[in-house]
Amino acid sequence: MSRRYRFDLSSDDPQRVLPDKIMVGMKPSETENHILLKAFGFVLFYRDRMEIEQRVHRDDILYVPDLVQFNFMLDVAFWGECGDCAVDKLDRLAVKVPSAEIWIIKKSWLEAEELLRAMKKAGLRKNRYHITAFRGEDFEELKSLLQMKNSIYLCSVDWDMKTVQMDFNGLWFDLPVLHETF
Repeated sequence: MSRRYRFDLSSDDPQRVLPDKIMVGMKPSETENHILLKAFGFVLFYRDRMEIEQRVHRDDILYVPDLVQFNFMLDVAFWGECGDCAVDKLDRLAVKVPSAEIWIIKKSWLEAEELLRAMKKAGLRKNRYHITAFRGEDFEELKSLLQMKNSIYLCSVDWDMKTVQMDFNGLWFDLPVLHETF
C-alpha cells in the first residue's frame, strides 16, 4: 500500500524560495528514511523547476531520479539520489547526464563514508559528485518526528560551515552535515 506525506515548506534563505508544500509518495518498496531524505533533499538543494521522481524522457536513461531539475532545453541540470545508490549507477549517470550536478544525500556520515570508499575503489570520475549526509543520531531524531502532515521551516544552509538550521514539525535543529565532493 502506498502513502503520501505532505510537507508544508517555508524559508528565510533568499537562495531557497521554496514552494508552499510538496507531496512525497511512498511506494511499497520504500522506507520512511527514503521519504524523509527526498523531502530534506528537496529543501536543501532547491532550485527553480526542481521535481521529485520525475522521469527523464530519454531512451538511454532508464533510471528515475529522486530529485531532478531540467534546464530550459529539457536537459538534466541537477540529479539527486537519496539513500541507497549503487556505485555502477553513479558511474553511468556521469556519462548519461554529463552537464548535470549529481548529488547524493545519505542518512548518516558512516553511509556517506562507505559510499566514498566504494566510489574510490571503483575508480569513478573525480570532481563529478557531491555527497551530503546527516549525523545518524540527528537523522533518527528527525525520523521520529515524521508524520503524514509535516512542516519544514528552513532558516539557513551553509555548505562552507557544513551546517543546516531548520525547524521540523515544531522542533529547532542546528545540524552539522557532511558535505564532500568526489
